[in-house]
Amino acid sequence: MKIPRRNFIGGTIAGLGAALFDYSRAAEVPQEQLAAFDPYEMVPLGKTGLTVSRVGFGTGMNGSNHASNQTRLGKEKFSALIKGCYDRGVRFFDMADLYGTHPYVLEALKGVKREELTLCTKLWYNRGGIPTPLEERPDADKMIELFLKQIGTDYLDLVLLHCMTKGDWTTALEKQMTLMDQMKKKGVIRAHGVSIHSLAALKTAASEPWVDSVHARINPYGEAMDGTPQEVLPVLQQMRQAGKGVVGMKIIGAGKFRDSDLQRNHSIDFVLNCGCVDMVIVGFESLEETDDFAARVRNTPRRNKPVTS
Repeated sequence: MKIPRRNFIGGTIAGLGAALFDYSRAAEVPQEQLAAFDPYEMVPLGKTGLTVSRVGFGTGMNGSNHASNQTRLGKEKFSALIKGCYDRGVRFFDMADLYGTHPYVLEALKGVKREELTLCTKLWYNRGGIPTPLEERPDADKMIELFLKQIGTDYLDLVLLHCMTKGDWTTALEKQMTLMDQMKKKGVIRAHGVSIHSLAALKTAASEPWVDSVHARINPYGEAMDGTPQEVLPVLQQMRQAGKGVVGMKIIGAGKFRDSDLQRNHSIDFVLNCGCVDMVIVGFESLEETDDFAARVRNTPRRNKPVTS
């Protein structure tokens, strides 16, 4: 049975409590009177000092061992995808050592003014995932120097510790955090933070002053997330209140919502209007996907302010 979109959204949102927007009051305003979102609007990323496009390009769909679905497209197609996203207005490009996407971005964006881009990458310090054993991986300062050469830039806008899963990640990676902070003070990186893959790690990131920005998994269904929306949204609100940047990922449920217009529309609406996400990144695999997502963002009205009780 197909559920009308309005009823579906209303029924789902009702159970999420104070962390969400008051859809009942927003519904009183005619749809045409509500300003819609612009996918390529430049917005502040928390208090990092970075200004980013509302929608960014994630280059690591099914990424592992220095490869991803995007690199598997081949150099010509992947470069065309990167350039096409830029031409449309994407200014945030999310990379990682794990994905092996640094050289592709360098090649595709030759000739583009560096100051027009926000380049984000991530350091992998988990077991497995890449061929080099964990014990043999260079420290963060050496890895960042390598990344600068691979990407062809003098500085990186945002560097993250990749895929934190434990609540004590600040203890386990204290040395790398210190080195990243030193690189930030030298101007080699502009901001640092973490990408998160557990609720415990997310809560640690919310209260850790070192964290400038967080990549967090968020959608209304709890798909490929670190907890239910009821559990995750208050933590993201805490981050926003602390001035941390919040980048939403898994908006399409790691691809699970690709075949459902209702789920994609609802998820985009939910995330953009939750009041605690600055921007979103999506692992586009074609320009058709890019254009489809942008059109859905443009059809998403800005709702009322979040309710507080």
